[in-house]
Amino acid sequence: MYAIVRSGGTQQKVAVGDVIEIDSLTDQVGDSVSLTAVLVVDGDTVTTDAAALSKVAVSAEVLGRTKGPKIHILKYKNKTGYRKRQGHRQHYTQVKVTAIDAKKLSSSGEKKGS
Repeated sequence: MYAIVRSGGTQQKVAVGDVIEIDSLTDQVGDSVSLTAVLVVDGDTVTTDAAALSKVAVSAEVLGRTKGPKIHILKYKNKTGYRKRQGHRQHYTQVKVTAIDAKKLSSSGEKKGS
């Protein structure tokens, strides 16, 4: 079983035990967080119905904080002597998916795969 979860404007595919990086959260290390499921796949059953997905709980544990790669930004205008150099590193929170609770799914909104 796996799920597609939404966090911070991005979507990621997760299964139980996966360690992922999501946009920075204010939760402390060891806290439990809940992620919003967009799609759940359990064998041949695919669930995309919003009403059914509101009952799905994807829980994760905060492992720590990380930073993304350094991005270099250089602005330059020809013949004017204008140069501006800037850098950026995005802050992330590393979480480990502990459970995908999809036991409460009803038959509405489910599709059988072929």
